[in-house]
Amino acid sequence: MKMFDPHIHMTSRTTADYQAMAEAGIVAIVEPAFWLGQPRTNAGSFEDYFNGLLGWERFRASQFGIRHFCTIALNPKEANNPKVSEAVLDILPRYLQKEGVVAVGEVGYDDQTDAEERIFARQMEMAMEFDLPILIHTPHRDKKRGTIRSIDLVRELNIPEERVLIDHNNEETLPLVLDSGCWAGHSIYPNTKMAEERMARLVKQFGSERIIVNSAADWGVSDPLKVPKTVSKMREMGISEADITTIVWDNPVAFFSQSGNMDLADIETRPNINQTQLYDGNSVLRGQAPIVENR
Repeated sequence: MKMFDPHIHMTSRTTADYQAMAEAGIVAIVEPAFWLGQPRTNAGSFEDYFNGLLGWERFRASQFGIRHFCTIALNPKEANNPKVSEAVLDILPRYLQKEGVVAVGEVGYDDQTDAEERIFARQMEMAMEFDLPILIHTPHRDKKRGTIRSIDLVRELNIPEERVLIDHNNEETLPLVLDSGCWAGHSIYPNTKMAEERMARLVKQFGSERIIVNSAADWGVSDPLKVPKTVSKMREMGISEADITTIVWDNPVAFFSQSGNMDLADIETRPNINQTQLYDGNSVLRGQAPIVENR
């Protein structure tokens, strides 16, 4: 089964993770712009990060037969620093027009401050200006209130719900998101957020419509193979192959293809691997024999 991990922070992962993901059946990913574990101090660091998502990381994924897309935004956690946030908003339009950008995100709330809401709203308005869907991060603290506030803001700005993916849901927030008409994402983690068995139970209860799962797999304790592991658990718990395919392929493809930046013909097949290629003079290899496929 081919799989799509629609929210995974590969900048924090190794090439061994890419290799394991490819072997498990993951053929496409979306890497959302995120924070780096400590606050960035100037807009230039965001420029380097965005360029890395669009360039090196896309190349690195291709070296293991995985198609890489990304979302671009100022993340909620850093929206509270006005010295940085205003400058980042100024440069965002330059990046929202780039090839491979399939949404504006992650946007949303962290501490649910007024500053976060202002930056959240401005970036959703940019998404409408550039005809891109929106990826919303729900807060770790007081998640239900943050989810409700997010849905309310989407409606206040007259954004079509089908253009919005609200992520990091749990049993409390999923019904709210489905009732809103937005898409519902779930990050499967080793110890927090959502586990494979819990996710399978939610699918049995709510079905597969507008349901998406991802591994997130950031720089903390996480697992880039949580999508295939969730597939295994869903099979074990009797969920149909049709519903599983909908969740781990059809739904993320349908949502992100709204950007117009995802070639549906290309994404159906895994790209050929050619590890003799270089990116700006650099290779993913460190003395290994390069793999070159001729399919």
